[in-house]
Amino acid sequence: MAGASPWIAVVDDDPSVLKALTRLLRTRGFQARTFGSAREFLAALPGTLPACLILDLQMPEMSGLELHQHLTLKGVDIPTIIITAHDDSDMRQRCEAAGTATYLLKPLQDTTFFAAIAKATSRAG
Repeated sequence: MAGASPWIAVVDDDPSVLKALTRLLRTRGFQARTFGSAREFLAALPGTLPACLILDLQMPEMSGLELHQHLTLKGVDIPTIIITAHDDSDMRQRCEAAGTATYLLKPLQDTTFFAAIAKATSRAG
């Protein structure tokens, strides 16, 4: 498996966000796999785990934080970046306390986004 590019899972209920993040990740050589819901991502397990998981905070049925907590309870440790359009200091603290790598606000700034991925994937290293 040497030489394989790391892949990143993006879970967001907004198809335009999935498309935009896929394009952005590809500009830096990452392979992106997208999922329209937490359930869709969970159904894809137990395949090969991504190097990083990017989760929209607010999704129907299961939020990004709930998905992260579910994975943690199951012993699945994937460095996780939470993205949201709504800044909420209490929710930011809850995400950090749950062990997510980073909490980012939409619209994402490229340099901040890739710095968060570097931080998350180095933790996995």
